[in-house]
Amino acid sequence: MSQMDPREIKILSDILALVLEDQKGQSETALEAIKARARRDGITGGALKNLFQTLAPDIERLTAARKAREDTEIRTLESTIHTLRIQLHDRGEVLNRMEHNLRIVRGNNENLKSQLHVMQTAHAEARHMLSMKMMENSYPRLMIIFVAVMAGLLAGIAGTQLFHLFYTAFHPVTDNARYLY
Repeated sequence: MSQMDPREIKILSDILALVLEDQKGQSETALEAIKARARRDGITGGALKNLFQTLAPDIERLTAARKAREDTEIRTLESTIHTLRIQLHDRGEVLNRMEHNLRIVRGNNENLKSQLHVMQTAHAEARHMLSMKMMENSYPRLMIIFVAVMAGLLAGIAGTQLFHLFYTAFHPVTDNARYLY
């Protein structure tokens, strides 16, 4: 038998698939289409049988080649899956280490935050104490300055009186009143 067109084989296989359908109308229509093609192409039942028998060894050869390719692909995919599982395991360990480190860093961060809060509180207290100390010191300074000024003023007055006392003692004052009349 001559070589059939692959497209014809595909059409024939589609029609045969429809013959085996559960729906009665489609299978009858498909059966009639097979009969019409066979009459048109002059194919008998024996020729159709021979066609299937010639296609069967090719199918076995194609199936064996496909199976070899699929086995190779399966081995390649299994190798890839194994590699990916190893990488996934490694990445999981890295992730666990990173989570552990993150917990440590968060703990350190919380510790530093609490220390910062304590330091800020201590700083605020120190500033308050310093301002209170400065206020306490400013009032006594003002008092000391006031007392010093008053003492200086009194000392100046007393010194002036003392000067005049000694001046009049050493330089007698003449009574000029008698010259006035």
